[in-house]
Amino acid sequence: MRIIVVGSGYVGLVTGACFAESGVNVTCVDVDSNKIQQLKNGTIPIYEPGLDSMVRSNIEKKRLSFSTDIKEGIEGSEVVFIAVGTPPGEDGSADLKHVLNVARDIGRVITKHIVVVTKSTVPVGTSETIRAAIQSELDKRGESVPFDMASNPEFLKEGAAIDDFLKPERIVIGINNEKTREIMTRLYMPFVLNNHPILFMDIASAEITKYAANAMLATRISFINEIANLCDILGADINNVRKGIGSDSRIGSKFIYPGTGYGGSCFPKDVKAILRTASDNGYELNVIKAVEKANEYQKNVIFNKMNKFFNNNLKNRLIGIWGLSFKPKTDDIREASSIILIESLLEAGARVKAYDPAAINETKKLLGNKIEYNSDPYEALVNVDALALMTEWSEFHLPEFNRMAELMKGRVIFDGRNIYDPAQLKKLGFVYFGIGRR
Repeated sequence: MRIIVVGSGYVGLVTGACFAESGVNVTCVDVDSNKIQQLKNGTIPIYEPGLDSMVRSNIEKKRLSFSTDIKEGIEGSEVVFIAVGTPPGEDGSADLKHVLNVARDIGRVITKHIVVVTKSTVPVGTSETIRAAIQSELDKRGESVPFDMASNPEFLKEGAAIDDFLKPERIVIGINNEKTREIMTRLYMPFVLNNHPILFMDIASAEITKYAANAMLATRISFINEIANLCDILGADINNVRKGIGSDSRIGSKFIYPGTGYGGSCFPKDVKAILRTASDNGYELNVIKAVEKANEYQKNVIFNKMNKFFNNNLKNRLIGIWGLSFKPKTDDIREASSIILIESLLEAGARVKAYDPAAINETKKLLGNKIEYNSDPYEALVNVDALALMTEWSEFHLPEFNRMAELMKGRVIFDGRNIYDPAQLKKLGFVYFGIGRR
């Protein structure tokens, strides 16, 4: 089977590589010629564990190729995936300009039946907008070429995207006819054989499923963060509370770990987009509005604790930061709480030195030389007045605390992910601040 994936960013590249891994002949297309040349050479422009070796392996087996020419990729393909970005506009709505550009390109080049699948996260009704854009181009050509639409939202976690694609909890596909169902069933056959369910539904339901899923996960995060903040006030321990509520089968233990707020490329954008979709249709999502408000507060929680400890005077304080990416196993710093913290510290007159295993280069692009970057976690502790742990990378879980105590000017740790034992650190002479921890 032959398919084409338009857009070679995070979602598109993972999609293309994983389909190729299952035996499909895949062409990934992108307008960025430099990126395509890099990919042809086996150089991966994004950080995702396991992706580089998978891409190189399937290039060698001639199941995965890259091009800037959509016409070249579409010839002989049964399915075209649209996997370009949908960044949030100023009003929070998803910007569909890249999606519609691809739709028009498809309309200009198709010569036989094809299934056009939206893999990008798009608002309800976008498939019909894409259909109209393709048909408009066919009308300009005076051609009558049949095509069908489908929606196949992605549920990929950065840092675990390969496993999420190859071993999905569910595959959601929105369709409107049996022919499309047959083609998509055949494409996903390797996953069905491994007992991963395909949930076929109407296109509108598939489009909203992605937004609803991310909004629910964001709600759980904001909920537990608010309970953790209340624990701080009342002198309770959120770890005990989390275990107490997580043991209820109706609640469960996933996504009830307190921290410094959610970030990344999906949750913030998708929460804003679903709020905008509801508002445009005359309905207010009050719970999800509160989720967004709570998350904005939570992103400042470490700065507020730090500012209070230093008596509202952070000027000339040297602060070490461990972790810059919004979560482990990615270099993504979009909407990361670490960036909010750094910007607040700089505004308060503090100096910052930071370490992250993967996100240094991305942070440099954003912050330039405003902070000091270190290639070793312990370098980031030399003479600091305090350490803020912002991302729970595995290498931070069992550090050499005695070495840390020798390097740090002030033995103060602000643990934004609650990975350390407060009692142990107190015995070692540290002052410890977690989130909702006694």
